Amino acid sequence: MVDALSATAEFHFSVSMTTRTARPSEVDGVDYHFVTRTQFEDAVQRGELLEWAEYGGSLYGTPIRPVLDRLAAGDDVLLDIENDGAGQVKTAYPEALLVFLVPPSLEELERRLSERGDTDPDQMAKRLAVAEEQIADAEANFDHLVVNEDIGTAVSEVTGILAS
Repeated sequence: MVDALSATAEFHFSVSMTTRTARPSEVDGVDYHFVTRTQFEDAVQRGELLEWAEYGGSLYGTPIRPVLDRLAAGDDVLLDIENDGAGQVKTAYPEALLVFLVPPSLEELERRLSERGDTDPDQMAKRLAVAEEQIADAEANFDHLVVNEDIGTAVSEVTGILAS
């Protein structure tokens, strides 16, 4: 979605920090900053994260300095975060625009995860359970919900939201 959106909108994509293991195709510093749990917890203690949360047994967070630097330069910044982190961002920055991408169904989400081939069955079950909770929570906590059934349509909807 981020790659498709970047073709139609100008923004800086924030690279998150995580304690999970990199997937074979992922590059440190491009897809995520892969760190140990201790390194992550130290960053939390030092106040270096804009938001953070635990998801599927791993910690994820957004380093604050690159976001603030880009905002100060007048850039829009896109964060790929989950519900708890989005709530933290909205509390700290009420003007932040929160868009939740909704899968067409949990069955379709499961199919997509299976097709990727990089999520073991236990992790997939956890992710689907979390997704169900997040979807139920999204309407009350996000400014916009966009169903990601067709990537082109979803990108058009998000682009329209950003332009308004």
